[in-house]
Amino acid sequence: MINVNLNERLPERELMVQTQLIGRDITDEVIINAMLTVPRHKFVSEDQQEYAYDDSPLKIEVGQTISQPYIVALMAQTLGLKASDKVLEIGTGSGYSAAILSRIAQNIYTIERHEVLAYLAKERFKELGYKNIDLHIGDGTLGWLEKAPFEAILVTAGGPMIPDSLIEQLAVNGRLVIPVGDKAEQKLMRVTKTETCELKEENLGLVRFVPLIGSEGWDGSKIITSSNESIRK
Repeated sequence: MINVNLNERLPERELMVQTQLIGRDITDEVIINAMLTVPRHKFVSEDQQEYAYDDSPLKIEVGQTISQPYIVALMAQTLGLKASDKVLEIGTGSGYSAAILSRIAQNIYTIERHEVLAYLAKERFKELGYKNIDLHIGDGTLGWLEKAPFEAILVTAGGPMIPDSLIEQLAVNGRLVIPVGDKAEQKLMRVTKTETCELKEENLGLVRFVPLIGSEGWDGSKIITSSNESIRK
């Protein structure tokens, strides 16, 4: 049972979509509808809710962030999702991106390393009636081998390189979207695995994300986190 009114603050979402998404380069109607449907204000704390539809990232628990609406839509659009796709998300965070993906694709698998964030995200998914999202607590850089292969993989943190484990778990003709670079700035990369298992890489522009921490990412003991911020114009 859905325990909230999904039309709450709908005019604000409509304005967000019109000015922040359609006003830029978001053209996929399925993604636009998902952004209209998912109540972003339900994925942040009460003291942040008044800013939920602003064109900016917001702070969430344990020093992490929820990305600005545009970057969430851009990354989803870049994946080129089909309704039948099985999607892996690395970095659940607040759960907002997974919720958007769940309105587009059939099965969403998401991994979060922070237990607090995982617990809060699960509660939000339950409250909002999102039943096609499976959440795992663990090292996202290692992927989710038991559920592989995935037609699409989305990484919501910036790594020094593309984790080999994620490449291995990507299906043939699958798409992987990941920020890659140093701790200050990354390139948003789309990697497609061809039918011959070769990798086609595309640079989609500059972004700034919190670090991807794990065995095939950054060493978390040496990281000071900062806000996700799109610097793509």
